[in-house]
Amino acid sequence: MPRKAKTGRKKPEDRFAPYRDSQEHLQDELKRLGLCIRLRLLEQPASEQYDPLAPFKGLVVSEQEIAGLLSENEEGRAADDRSEHSRPAKRQFVEEIAQLDKLIEERRAASLRSKVHLALPHLSRVFGLDSFEKQCLVISLAVEVDRKYERLFAYLQDDVTRRKPTVDLALSLLCKTANEKLAARRAFDVQGPIVKYRLLQMIDCSQDGPSTLLSRTLKLDDRIVNFLLGSGQVDARLAGAAQVISPEPDRNPFLESADACRRIGHLVRSHLEGKRSAAHPLLFYFSGPSRSGRRAVAESVCAQMGAPLVVGDVEHMLAGPLPFEEMVWLLGREAVLVQAALCLDNFDALLGDIGKSVSLVKPALEAARCCSQVTFLLGRQPWKPPGRLEEQVFIHLEFPFPDVRTRKQLWREALSEQPVSPCEEELDALAGRFRLSAGQIRAAVADASHLAVLRSPTDGRATLPALYAACRSQSSIKPSTLARRIQPKYAWGDIVLPEDQLLQLREICSQAKYRHRVYGEWGFDRKLSHGKGLNVLFSGPPGTGKTMAAEVVGNELYLELCKIDLSQVVSKYIGETEKNLDKVFSEAEDGNALLFFDEADALFGRRSEVKDAHDRYANIEIGYLLQKMEEYDGIAILATNARQHMDEAFVRRLQVIVEFPFPDEQHRRRIWEVVFPNEAPLDPGADFDFLAREVRLSGGHIKNIALTAAFYAAEERTPIQMAHLSRASRREFQKLGRAWTATEVTVPAS
Repeated sequence: MPRKAKTGRKKPEDRFAPYRDSQEHLQDELKRLGLCIRLRLLEQPASEQYDPLAPFKGLVVSEQEIAGLLSENEEGRAADDRSEHSRPAKRQFVEEIAQLDKLIEERRAASLRSKVHLALPHLSRVFGLDSFEKQCLVISLAVEVDRKYERLFAYLQDDVTRRKPTVDLALSLLCKTANEKLAARRAFDVQGPIVKYRLLQMIDCSQDGPSTLLSRTLKLDDRIVNFLLGSGQVDARLAGAAQVISPEPDRNPFLESADACRRIGHLVRSHLEGKRSAAHPLLFYFSGPSRSGRRAVAESVCAQMGAPLVVGDVEHMLAGPLPFEEMVWLLGREAVLVQAALCLDNFDALLGDIGKSVSLVKPALEAARCCSQVTFLLGRQPWKPPGRLEEQVFIHLEFPFPDVRTRKQLWREALSEQPVSPCEEELDALAGRFRLSAGQIRAAVADASHLAVLRSPTDGRATLPALYAACRSQSSIKPSTLARRIQPKYAWGDIVLPEDQLLQLREICSQAKYRHRVYGEWGFDRKLSHGKGLNVLFSGPPGTGKTMAAEVVGNELYLELCKIDLSQVVSKYIGETEKNLDKVFSEAEDGNALLFFDEADALFGRRSEVKDAHDRYANIEIGYLLQKMEEYDGIAILATNARQHMDEAFVRRLQVIVEFPFPDEQHRRRIWEVVFPNEAPLDPGADFDFLAREVRLSGGHIKNIALTAAFYAAEERTPIQMAHLSRASRREFQKLGRAWTATEVTVPAS
């Protein structure tokens, strides 16, 4: 092949054609390995050719072999064992290897000029491998592509059970002298790139204790095998926890971060062009809500750099198949392979426990330093690295969620190309009620348009209700064992309350609707550091309409209702209740949900004097709840059946308290009127006056009676009659454990 390369009339710089692809280049590398193996065979002691035990090589140690080993000189071979006639053949192989090396280098250079991607040279360049380390990869790759090398390696290693190359074999094939071997051992140090970046695994197969370095088997990592053979898939061990993103050049995060993107991009370019970039990589920490555009900014900066972004989810990595320390290095290796910036999302997952934080943050920062010139860490809370970073430039930037004014502008831009043109008040409502990012706003507009086309192909006009529904879809909270999502269905006509209580509920809705005007346009936002949300207490006996009222408020504001299961939130283990509360509020904030704590007095009872550890931590839980409620930017409703058991210090910090009284006769009659759907076949003889007077129960019980009576009527295939209502009332009283008397409910005489 070298002779063919020298023929032709090409220009000197084009004498060697570039490789077509990585496979053709690897064929030449394996051909070179074949020459090295043949040369190694020639260097075997000549006496072995006449050894009668040669067929049992690797299984038997003969006296002749022992004598040869003892007579070896400093060059590692017995001088009298060498065959004189083999020297010309060895010189020929050495020359062929040199010619092939020259050919490979020339064709590699031509491939580089022609922009042909070659996996092995790329791997060598990005990980800083020298010639010896590169050839170690080739030796380990050989057994992955052709099993004939297993037999060859077993013969060369004098052991039929050793079918994979060892460190000793690699040194013997690639080094000419004993001094070269000693120098090459440094390649297998833990700080050497082939070990540090997990390119090669050194496996100890010894069954009688730790083996020596020379005896350890070399195994090429599966991800590296796939990369050399042309696969671009992320390491299988990172499945579900990592992805490679190629950001769009025109990606534009929300407006108030556009300037930050430009400034960060300029900083990154200046740093990478400077002399300190290699020794001092950039480490950015972006803090803020999960949908505040932190990741969009990271992607935008990468788009300016013209580089991909490798994103790893720390929460998924912690639950991965390997320890986090290994997972984060595999992630960093992906960034090196594709020459990408590195991003660790949900970095807060490492910061909860102090001991865990110290043990896990350190390898994460080390992997970032070694694997990426630019790293982005994304978390909710502000953070700074422990101690001082000597070799990294750390920059912390806080990303608040886009305010109402910015969201309004984003809505205006997103709707500019749509047939629908909401008025200013409708834009205020969309921007004020739903805390969406720029991407979510664009997605909501697209979803509403698709629904409109499905509803009316000729019109295709996105209506305001469709936009509200799309917003709820974009901001829907994740399923959780701690909370249950409820789609509000009750409206104002379904709830029966005294006029003052109804007015209070409408005031709650008004505060939610116009908070953007008061806090934003009128400047109250600058006067308040916290407490910008709306904290409400619903107090009253069971069945008086507290849950229904929460649904009415959610329906009026087009918000999803998140009902908290307190039995799952409260934990007997110290600190677990606070973690559960934090998770509830975080999910609700991300999902723009209305939080509804039913039976709140079970958790928020009277704070007691500290008599034991249980009392002290119970008070801590209540204090933590107060803190989270004040930080929460949405609506939190607490429902209790016994306000008198709640601590007054807690009650004072609530903004609105609505008392739900037991319904009097007038309100009970109104409940009977609205409890039946319009489609229900109600007998005209149903006497609501009598039922309101005699069935002295709350609205929740009245609803149960109406539903039970409907089933009785359905069974008899008749309209819902007073007899059914009387029977259902009797069952409801029995359920309450109350004595049944004729005066409580009877069927009036016709």
